[in-house]
Amino acid sequence: MQFSARNRLPGTVKDVKLGAVMAIVKVQVGDSVIESAITREAAEELKLKAGDKVTAVVKATSVMIMK
Repeated sequence: MQFSARNRLPGTVKDVKLGAVMAIVKVQVGDSVIESAITREAAEELKLKAGDKVTAVVKATSVMIMK
């Protein structure tokens, strides 16, 4: 599978919280945790669970920097 997004961050699923329609997936990437909101259907199709090795793919039109 190919993506146009160049920001690919390998990590490990820490937690998956399934809601009625959406799922919140927390991914440990180095010392940081990235949260992603995806559809519940997508989370179930991927069979996401804590400990899974995944890649967070980031495609954004704006990125904020804080110091």
